[in-house]
Amino acid sequence: MKTKKDIKFFINDREVVAKAGETILNVARRENIYIPTMCYLEKVNPIASCRLCLVDVEGSKGSILSCQTKPTENIRVKTDSAHLYKQRQNIMKLYDVNHPLECGVCDKSGACDLQNKNIEFGIDCQDFAVKEPHRKIENWGKIQYDPSLCILCEKCVSTCNQAIGDDAIELKFGGYSSSVFLKNKNSKTLECSTCGECIAVCPVGALISTDFKYSSNIWELNKIIPSICSHCSAGCEINYEVKHSSTLNHESKIYRVTNDFENSSICGAGRFGFNFANNPHESNLKNKKFDEVVNALKKAETIIFNSQITNEEAFILQKLKEKLGLKLVNYEALNLQKFLNAFGRSSGETLPNGKIEDVENADQIIVVGSRIIVENPIVRYAMTKAFKNNRAFITYMHPVYEHLLHNVVRQFIRYEVGTEEGVIALLAEALLGQVLKFDLDVGYVSGETNVGEEELEKIFSIGKKSKKRVLIIGSDLIAHVKRENIARFLGVIQKFSNIRILLVPEESNSLGVAKICQLDEKESGNTVGYNMNGNYIISSLKNIGNFYIPALNQQEGTFINIDQKVKKLNVAVPFNGLSLNDIANKILNDKNKKQNTIEYTKNIFGIDFDSLENMQIESQEIEIDCNEMPHEISKLPTFDGTLVYNSRTFLEFNPFSAISQNVNINETVLIGSEQFATAGKISDGDEVEFEILGEKFRRKFKIDRNMRGVIALNPVFDKSLKSYLLSSIYKFQKVKIVKVAI
Repeated sequence: MKTKKDIKFFINDREVVAKAGETILNVARRENIYIPTMCYLEKVNPIASCRLCLVDVEGSKGSILSCQTKPTENIRVKTDSAHLYKQRQNIMKLYDVNHPLECGVCDKSGACDLQNKNIEFGIDCQDFAVKEPHRKIENWGKIQYDPSLCILCEKCVSTCNQAIGDDAIELKFGGYSSSVFLKNKNSKTLECSTCGECIAVCPVGALISTDFKYSSNIWELNKIIPSICSHCSAGCEINYEVKHSSTLNHESKIYRVTNDFENSSICGAGRFGFNFANNPHESNLKNKKFDEVVNALKKAETIIFNSQITNEEAFILQKLKEKLGLKLVNYEALNLQKFLNAFGRSSGETLPNGKIEDVENADQIIVVGSRIIVENPIVRYAMTKAFKNNRAFITYMHPVYEHLLHNVVRQFIRYEVGTEEGVIALLAEALLGQVLKFDLDVGYVSGETNVGEEELEKIFSIGKKSKKRVLIIGSDLIAHVKRENIARFLGVIQKFSNIRILLVPEESNSLGVAKICQLDEKESGNTVGYNMNGNYIISSLKNIGNFYIPALNQQEGTFINIDQKVKKLNVAVPFNGLSLNDIANKILNDKNKKQNTIEYTKNIFGIDFDSLENMQIESQEIEIDCNEMPHEISKLPTFDGTLVYNSRTFLEFNPFSAISQNVNINETVLIGSEQFATAGKISDGDEVEFEILGEKFRRKFKIDRNMRGVIALNPVFDKSLKSYLLSSIYKFQKVKIVKVAI
């Protein structure tokens, strides 16, 4: 139905309606009317550099760009004519000036917009040419840039700036010598989060993946498998592109991961960290090994596992717990269960109400307790979109400053380590204003947290003018010893305000495990580790453990992501072995044995796996418990001395993404502030040792002059299955730094 703000007009004599803010191209795409483009992307503002989207409007002189022109009432638009075809043909001829059309050796050949448009407009030779200057190919790590192939469409620059927020590259104009340059002219490396989106959006072969380079012709990748990324809780949709390993080895191999770059983005861990399929040794498949794992479970007192598993696997583990009387331990998911239980009793709802879409549309965003840039990059991209499109006021609260967020964050508040309970209490005061008064000594809490009353007043004043507000809560709050009182404050905020709360657990299926499993506090006795360390280890990590199971890119199954949507995994490459379902069939001895793991999907969600489409887990209303309102804050902890923060890096999130990329040694450095170096009596480049939970670390120390406080970032992805235990605790840990004599 047409509203007052809608505009009626005609495209190719067909009546169409434009919604408020839509361009002619927007409407044409919605109505499946084709208009060619080369530089246009849905996820960024119109670039308007290619001019292929030219259309004619009856009564107007000259053609107009449909990508940036909004229609007026009753205009008549023509998208195709001999005149427009000739203009587009001439545009393509100019694109082809000294751009080689012999494409056999280009990695983009077969999926190249320039190729496609040349064919569409009948260009089979180069009518124009100029003398080609020498253009150096730039190697930027995972990304290679060849300026001689660049058509200056600006897609990469717009994506890096508007969709990601890194703002690491720019277009240097200089006539025929124009090209893409590094924003930091003093650097020889790409200072960004290495997401690879510039590779994805490049319509030609100017920007390519050095990992994929010369490995396959695109048309040979004859198996494109839709699935989801398993490295964090966002559940991003991806495509695995697969073919045989070689002419002599016909086993399937993943060659690359792609995404719907037109509308969405993925991070570098998702794009480059795909090579973690498990290929067990033949000896692991024999009946002796199967009997061994069955006996290990029957003798065990505890199964300890992490949340890097499917809902179906979690359901099977719960059934094994019930059958064998085992303890079921997952520290990270148990923390989340406790957090959600306390949240529900003070909010009256079982789940927080925030979604990624709310972040994208927000005009005020507050991030607390998360190094969001690596904990969940998709949330970071949504923040960038909100800032670029809505001029959202973003407050980032964390003890670690993020230099790459300086383009979008308007207020950075560095609170004291360990004081998250006080920070959330102060936020509740600031966000709710006079609606609800807490018994809170604001002066004391403000002094201990280092969150000033002027900073809180700024948040409050921005909130009064904001219509769409989002509070993003990270894993530091879930893992905090005061997680339940923190959750009570957050529940009250959701109950008594229009602020939407987005909860961001770190692992891929934390919400699913927390929903499905009855978890115990602590392991005891003989333990079986399921992708965790134990007396007996069942593992999908290559060459680790006693019994091998398929990795997540070798399974069908489901996750529940941070939007509380059920997302589907599909098999990218086969697994030549047995699974948890086979073990369960032996132990449970049910009459109705499950042939496939996904037969459990219906037990969990009431719907068959194949019928699952866009299923949303709905929050349930529950009775508020007046005894579960926020408790008084008596004393906040202090963390003195040298502190490390157990963190992910841009490319390595966990042991699976690490083995996929053979662990970049440059990523395993300890990165700290100048204050940290002074307190630890170390210098840039020193080898140091320290210990966390009995695990010894030896790192090369590197100073980051943008960091503040006596803090250093410590990656844990290279600690194999121990990584998950190190990630499930409160990430800030006090350590004794020892300089290693060389």
